[in-house]
Amino acid sequence: MSKLFKRTKILATIGPAVFSEQKIEELIMAGVNGCRLNFSHGDYTERDQQITWIRQAAAKKGRSVAILQDLQGPKIRLGDIKNNHLDVHAGDELILDNAIKEHDGGNVLPVQYNLAKKVKVGEPLSMFDGKIKSTVSEIVSNTAIKIKVENDGFVMSHKGLNLPDTDFGGDIITEKDMADIEFGASRDFDYVALSFVQSAKDIEKLRQILLSHGSTAHIIAKIETKKAIESDEAMEAIVKATDGIMVARGDMAVEAGAEVVPIVQRKLIAMCREHGKLCIVATQMMSSMVDNPEPTRAEVSDVANAVIQGADAVMLSDETANGKYPVETVKAMKKVILYTQNNSHVSPINHDVTGDYKNYDAIAGGVVSLAEKIDADVILCQTASGATASAIAAQRPKLPIVTVTSNPRVAGQLALTYANSAFVRPYSENYGLELAQELKENGYLQIREGKKDILAVIISGHKDMAGGTDTIHIVRV
Repeated sequence: MSKLFKRTKILATIGPAVFSEQKIEELIMAGVNGCRLNFSHGDYTERDQQITWIRQAAAKKGRSVAILQDLQGPKIRLGDIKNNHLDVHAGDELILDNAIKEHDGGNVLPVQYNLAKKVKVGEPLSMFDGKIKSTVSEIVSNTAIKIKVENDGFVMSHKGLNLPDTDFGGDIITEKDMADIEFGASRDFDYVALSFVQSAKDIEKLRQILLSHGSTAHIIAKIETKKAIESDEAMEAIVKATDGIMVARGDMAVEAGAEVVPIVQRKLIAMCREHGKLCIVATQMMSSMVDNPEPTRAEVSDVANAVIQGADAVMLSDETANGKYPVETVKAMKKVILYTQNNSHVSPINHDVTGDYKNYDAIAGGVVSLAEKIDADVILCQTASGATASAIAAQRPKLPIVTVTSNPRVAGQLALTYANSAFVRPYSENYGLELAQELKENGYLQIREGKKDILAVIISGHKDMAGGTDTIHIVRV
């Protein structure tokens, strides 16, 4: 069974290419464990339809599928450019003005954020995914700045701007984000991803906003700014404050340089494992499959390296949102994950897993060691809060973790956690063993060749008591 069960999960972005009940069901059947809803695009009516389709497909499969709300954040974009094209040249001076809505053909361009209140003269500013480099040369007015262009090229309407050295002072949750957070809280999303995080204070602010709306969604900090990765201490502070991180490699490459991305990715995965936090690797993992039915060798290596480094999940963006081959991409990614996990060990981390729950970590370490020494088939975790299951996952066991809980929210949040397959069942004293028997009967748990039964290590505690895990059973199913 373990050779068929992928330990690294797949998070897929839902967009126009899969905007139907059938397509979303096909994605989940192909191996998707979580669905990302990008709130930079679309409206609430579309979101409600997607949520319904995702939850129906998950129920049909009998498994939990996480839903992640990705907030737009202060994604600074140009406004409407005349004819949707403007050539620029090295030495040109442009004015970016938040007070105007449309470009009239001159050198004054509309921008959808008041940069005059944030930037300083001398700070770098890039446009169009880093294709156009420039420097801030003057604060022209209360709503406008002047920049000097450093290379030839062109810009188009609504292309993004990056300001790697600009301090937004914690002002990264916009009015649009606030409305989206309120909507998300009413729809009970499992995760909320915060864009352009600069410090742990950004996480703390979002957590208070979520709580004020009655939401217990877990927070994913998107690591994509230069400030967030300026030191190992800065990164670790964010990791400790959040429930998980996303290595958002696209904007990170523009802001800090493409050469830093592989090293930051490795460091962040290790930090998340040390602190028992979720880690998602994102951006262009199989981008060639937007237009082609097969991935490149470089993309296969990219996914495999994330698996070897111990990422909880790998994410697809345009590949599933807008690509020609969304389902084929998921199948290709799953194939790489399975082959890699079955033929290579996860890289060790430098320190013991620490986390916030010392008892969970001690028990988790003992369970994984015991299960591997007795050649168990599965670790079965009965959990109220999900903390013990996450602690076991942080140890990166070589065998699957089957989690049972009476709380659908917990199951949804564990759907992206390493090696976890979460099920919702009414609580009983033996619902772990009952689930194991059920999964054996329906073929999900299979007896290995040469064996007479399934050997399971069951870890449990007390009903509705977070932190009450205290019992380990070895059972034959």
